[in-house]
Amino acid sequence: MNLNKIFVLLFFSFSTLLFANENQEDVALNRSDNIPQESLDGADDQYFEGYLQALVDMHFYEYKVVVLVKDRNVWLANMPKNEMIANSISSFLRDVPGVKRVAIINGVPPEEMKEREKYVNRPKIGGIWFPQTTALFQPMLANPRQVTYSIGYRGNDKVAGRTAVAVSLGDDFPIFRWLDIFNGHGDLQFGIESGIWSVFNMRPSPNIGSGTALFNTDFYVGIPLVYSINKWAWRFRLYHISSHLGDEFLVNHPSFDRKNPSFETFDVFFQYQALEALRFYAGAGFILHSDNTFPMKHYYVEYGFEARFLGSKIYYHNLFGTFFVATYWRNWQLNDMNFDGTYLIGYEWSKLQGIGRKIRIFGEFHHGFSPDGQFMNQRTNYWSIKVAYGF
Repeated sequence: MNLNKIFVLLFFSFSTLLFANENQEDVALNRSDNIPQESLDGADDQYFEGYLQALVDMHFYEYKVVVLVKDRNVWLANMPKNEMIANSISSFLRDVPGVKRVAIINGVPPEEMKEREKYVNRPKIGGIWFPQTTALFQPMLANPRQVTYSIGYRGNDKVAGRTAVAVSLGDDFPIFRWLDIFNGHGDLQFGIESGIWSVFNMRPSPNIGSGTALFNTDFYVGIPLVYSINKWAWRFRLYHISSHLGDEFLVNHPSFDRKNPSFETFDVFFQYQALEALRFYAGAGFILHSDNTFPMKHYYVEYGFEARFLGSKIYYHNLFGTFFVATYWRNWQLNDMNFDGTYLIGYEWSKLQGIGRKIRIFGEFHHGFSPDGQFMNQRTNYWSIKVAYGF
């Protein structure tokens, strides 16, 4: 299949998913697609409040949010300090049929205290094991070394191959999250990350073997510690990366000078949720140790932003979808602090707005240095089309 046919197929598939229900008279998804309307018609405030409280407890149980209802107006108390999670809870309830508006309040009004005593005074848990539905530090989508599941076609890369396929397999495994701690009443979480990134040259030259050649694989393991409060989150991370050239690449290049770019690093990053649809992040790292065959200079800084727009409820499969753009810039002392940038534009689907795992389809352009193994100090540009799954 030639390149033009690949583009046509990808474009047709993307368009079909995105506009599958264009003929559905612009029907928007809301909770009435899952909730029989008649079950809420005529319900009094007490019933409606209990129903909404059960919904919130089901999806966001660890935060012990209190729901108050008056004439179908909803007030939320004891909301989490993490602004993204708080916005997701608000958006979640706005979709319930019959809700007029949703507002966030500080504590519970005194006149409601006695009636809501069982909720207000119920013991809050100090933390949770293995939180699965929310991430305190959201992924930096355009980071070439973001831990996620993805596969994509890469073109015009003079280092890895003019026609290549890039694959990543990895995930963030949160272990424990402390809730409402320190003076800021934020959340603190530690966990483990691990992943691999592999690149396959689809048309290697020379090609002593046959067909596709594995070019390079990088292995990663990290221990992140994240603290999140309001619009801010900080990540402290210790990690290791080791790199391995593909067997087929070595067969095709028997005289290649193989090195071992293995290193251990500590870095600190922050993210700031400036608006519900706009996030900035930046950080700096220090390489603690590197292999003698590929000595690494010590410092690097990385930074970028993400923006989302035209978000909507999609009738097809009851999903929330939105367009996004993302950028990621890197300056490594290894490359004399020269500029390295990656740029994304695409579309993502999720079950709940703002949080949870998502499917993404996007185009990518990279300008600067190769992200792959011992070639990370060689200049290259490439474009790619990818599908990814992760937070």
